Amino acid sequence: MDEPTLRVMSLHALAYCERLFYLEEVEELRVADERVFAGRTLHEQLAEEGELIELTLEDEQLGLRGRVDALRRRDGQLIPYEHKRGRCRDEGAAKAAWPSDRLQLGAYALLLERATGRPIPEGRVRYHKDNTLVRVPIDEALRAEVVAAVERARALSHATTRPPVTSDERRCGRCSLAPVCLPEETRKAADPDYAASRLFPADDERQTLHVLGHGTRIGREGERLKVTPLEGGATAHPIETVRAVVLHAYASVSAQALHLCADHGVAVHWFTGGGRYMGSFLADDLAVQRRIRQYEALRAPGFQLQLARRLVTARIEGQLRFLLRSSRGGEARPAGLESSLDGMRASLGAVSRADNPATLLGLEGQAAAAYFAGLPHVLSAEVDPALAPIGRSRRPPRDPFNAMLSFGYALLLREVVQAIRGVGLDAAFGFYHRPRSAAPPLALDLIELFRVPCVDMAVVAAVNRRQFDPVADFSRAGEQVWLSDTGRRKLIEVFERRLADTYKHPVLDYSLSYRRQIELEVRLLEKEWSGEPGLFARARIR
Repeated sequence: MDEPTLRVMSLHALAYCERLFYLEEVEELRVADERVFAGRTLHEQLAEEGELIELTLEDEQLGLRGRVDALRRRDGQLIPYEHKRGRCRDEGAAKAAWPSDRLQLGAYALLLERATGRPIPEGRVRYHKDNTLVRVPIDEALRAEVVAAVERARALSHATTRPPVTSDERRCGRCSLAPVCLPEETRKAADPDYAASRLFPADDERQTLHVLGHGTRIGREGERLKVTPLEGGATAHPIETVRAVVLHAYASVSAQALHLCADHGVAVHWFTGGGRYMGSFLADDLAVQRRIRQYEALRAPGFQLQLARRLVTARIEGQLRFLLRSSRGGEARPAGLESSLDGMRASLGAVSRADNPATLLGLEGQAAAAYFAGLPHVLSAEVDPALAPIGRSRRPPRDPFNAMLSFGYALLLREVVQAIRGVGLDAAFGFYHRPRSAAPPLALDLIELFRVPCVDMAVVAAVNRRQFDPVADFSRAGEQVWLSDTGRRKLIEVFERRLADTYKHPVLDYSLSYRRQIELEVRLLEKEWSGEPGLFARARIR
């Protein structure tokens, strides 16, 4: 079977970094950052000015396909041109093309030679930042370099493992795929003393659009989502400002709106009127290699147990540290709280000796019971007693505090599911929780890392600030307690504000928001079975 031709641009990536080539061409991961958009803008401007005449070429014998930026005739010779946004390579008095640009231009020249039957003696690269035109001779050495690059690209295309992170750290800072590759985190995992720089993307400034009104319609108006409630005026939201749409209760979404969301990577999520997470719509990429590695790794019971121990340790330590931090002060801790802390310490000490998932589940359950027994002691004395929790009740919640926790955990589950699917993993296959209908197992696994910092701490702080009214913000049906519409709105605001809060990662030593931390943990988990383990579930509350 003939192999598909390679993009000439893939050789540019190959010359820059073999790992970049593999991620883009084999795993089909591509991220458009500001540099990529700037390059596209340059080409659009050149096209409008008549400076860009693109020509698409393909040759199966060479194994290449590509689009030449411009083709001009000088002294009877055809000359391919490439336009680059940045600066040329400075070699003292001489100006030169960068190796990756030189290889790319050479590949276009070979394609032109095959298409025209005439030799191409020279190519040229215009670097717009310093307004420099660099001439590149198309000699035998460059032709041989192109052929060798195609052979190397073919070999990597058949590899089942990613190439290692480049040894040239400077290249990573200019790479659009650094947030996916995580080169600094890989170096940190290999060397604990390495000072990692943050190449992870800036915090997402887009907003999550929560729709709470029954009967609300979401449609498309150009490149905007139009939200029309049963009562009141419609609002329009530019799609580039929306990262997710969350529908609470009964609302309708048009096919056109779903297409717009799919085209821009905007997830759509559904909740029941009672606040239970139902599911989501998100245009997935195939992510074949990532999911194959996930399936193969999670078939190994020993590997699953190793990850599960780390997960349970992280959860219990997070709960323990929260209670300890919240009870600091001059007064002695109540006896009930001390008893809870002792019970949690005992469970934590036994985790490393657990030799099966059932034992871990038992230890986690014991620690959770002790934690929720101690949680009322971290509430302020001024809090209305009606808002204090009575243990942990879930289905259904039996007091206002548990109603807030349950809805908060559902909101968190949505965020985790979106991160898992965005990274390209299969949420249906986890390493700790067993499959059940309530939620995807991998999402149930990962949510354990964030219950305390993203929900428990936020709810306790809001209750201590007396933001919730025990009557107006809750609905009751017998022993069941739910958040009212006003209560849901308040908790959504509390939760979204908490996700935007930043903190310094205690291992990587750089700051990021909790929303970015969720995505980071999913990517660090994927590294556990991709040959670069060590950093998953290492973050802790300070």
